[in-house]
Amino acid sequence: MELIRKKGIDIPVVQRYGEMEYLQYPALAETGVVEHLFTTRLGGISEGYLGTMNVSYSRGDVKENVDENFRRVATILNGSFSDFVFTQQTHTDNIRIVTEEDRGKGTANVLDYSDIDGILTNQKGLILSAFFADCVPLFFIDPAKKVIGLAHSGWKGTVLSIGAKMVDKMVTEFGCDKEDIITAIGPSICQDCYEISADVAEQFIKAYPDWEKDILIHKGNGKYQLDLWKCNALILEKAGIAKERIHCTNLCTCCNPAYLFSHRASKGMRGNLGAFLKLK
Repeated sequence: MELIRKKGIDIPVVQRYGEMEYLQYPALAETGVVEHLFTTRLGGISEGYLGTMNVSYSRGDVKENVDENFRRVATILNGSFSDFVFTQQTHTDNIRIVTEEDRGKGTANVLDYSDIDGILTNQKGLILSAFFADCVPLFFIDPAKKVIGLAHSGWKGTVLSIGAKMVDKMVTEFGCDKEDIITAIGPSICQDCYEISADVAEQFIKAYPDWEKDILIHKGNGKYQLDLWKCNALILEKAGIAKERIHCTNLCTCCNPAYLFSHRASKGMRGNLGAFLKLK
């Protein structure tokens, strides 16, 4: 399948394992301390509009199918079904430090917390898991301190600067040095596809008045096109991450609806993609 790539270098790269086709960032893999991937629609056993690699229990899928999809992800990450730890995404800027006690929450064990859009750990073997269908995945790695994090940054999380809050939490809770942190902005909706209303645009203008020309295109009639990729990159840069350590996607979920789930392209008839990150 030929992908529609947007401007920028050709990242992330496509990888294959058995029937699965998934995406990885070379810069994250080259740290040598993590396993990671971002799923596509290919290589699972879900059916219909959920086909085939749906990794959500809340989109109407058969549980056994989702279980098998997670087992396939775990195999690639050299883990098991009981190693996943989920976010519980409600478009907040809340971040939870997850520990050994959280292992399996979301798959093998009950998810007993809520309103968590970012998770952070220094625990080896936990598979941090966050879920997407247009919103922005944010990956964080400190190879020196061996600390990792994942965040779900939709427009609300982006207005709230969840990426910057993740960086700050890595520093305050684990003693990370910002100069060591490597980040990646995962596949999500691009500016060309993401039309927003004036009330949403006003929140971005209020939060980031100096960036209006960088992140917004005013189309008239109260409509704007929002660049979530650029906004999140600027947030990370402002938070102290060097520009060369911010690896941005060039794959839009909405431009590639046969390859990546997109809420906007499918009008809500879709499964979820997954971002997964594990300390070796």
